[in-house]
Amino acid sequence: MMDINVNNPADLRAAGMQVLAEALGPVGFARFLQQFDGGYGDYTKEKYLEPDRPMEEIAAKLRTYQEREKKTV
Repeated sequence: MMDINVNNPADLRAAGMQVLAEALGPVGFARFLQQFDGGYGDYTKEKYLEPDRPMEEIAAKLRTYQEREKKTV
């Protein structure tokens, strides 16, 4: 067993990735990583630019996004 410095985020992340890759295999590991999306944009900045956005507009954008996702699957 390797000695892991749990106080070093880079070491901890590398060790965790190695263990996951060994346990899940290459395909399982890739599928696991695909579950995480870093997102995009600057939520904090956007939140203050449009704080009173109507819920109808947000719902419409969400529906558009969901329809686009259905077409790519």
